[in-house]
Amino acid sequence: MRWRTFIRQPLGVAGAVVLIALGLAAAAAPWIAPFDPNAIDLRAMQQPPGDAHLLGTDDLGRDVLTRMLFAGRISLLLALVVTALSVAIGTFLGALAGFFGGWADRLVSLATDSLLSLPVLGLAMVAGSVLRPNLWTLALVLALVSWPTLSRITRAQMLTLRERTYAEAGRALGLRPQRVLFRHLLPNAVAPLIVAATLLSAQVLLVESALSFLGYGMRPPTPSWGGMLNEAQAFYRQSPWLAVFPGLAITLTVAALNFVGDALRAAMGGRGG
Repeated sequence: MRWRTFIRQPLGVAGAVVLIALGLAAAAAPWIAPFDPNAIDLRAMQQPPGDAHLLGTDDLGRDVLTRMLFAGRISLLLALVVTALSVAIGTFLGALAGFFGGWADRLVSLATDSLLSLPVLGLAMVAGSVLRPNLWTLALVLALVSWPTLSRITRAQMLTLRERTYAEAGRALGLRPQRVLFRHLLPNAVAPLIVAATLLSAQVLLVESALSFLGYGMRPPTPSWGGMLNEAQAFYRQSPWLAVFPGLAITLTVAALNFVGDALRAAMGGRGG
């Protein structure tokens, strides 16, 4: 990857800075948050942003800034875990399908096409209505419906890379197919997967926010940005800040991820699906 090209992308650099800042703020939430995220103060209900509460309070008197920080821990960690699981599953299955072909390719392609034909949000809503979602069950559900795109990218890369000279040389030397695949071919398919993973993180964040907003995601009182939007919809006229701040956090994070993904694609010579 050409880092100079990445640095020349101002939106990509700005997106990276925003993501780092949000990640650090979320990670340090227990130490920098001014209040307990679930502390109810009925005397401070729906206070507008001010000195005592920089982003105001909600209908139960809870500090919005504190809940934003702790919600960021949930939303960002979930996006990270889902992306990591999706990359692992999609890369492994796509590599097997593209390298070995035959029945492995047919099975993986059937599973990939079947999942891609179904709406991710709809499947996640069904799972959320059956299960009692927490961070890890929600991450597993979203990962199981998010890997097909990464599998397709990896498969396409393997179909090309397995015909390269170094792959043929490895087979001619008697190397085991697994060694040729994981040691020599898969590292050369990493670049487009990095770009795809960045863009997938943005999609996961939107899906999680939609699920929490619709009541199928994280359960109260655990804060998430989508859940805060759900709680704010009954008060958007008298307390608009309850919806504005989590909405801005989602928008800013998704935009930053997309900007970083576009900059990475440019730095990698336009590769990335």
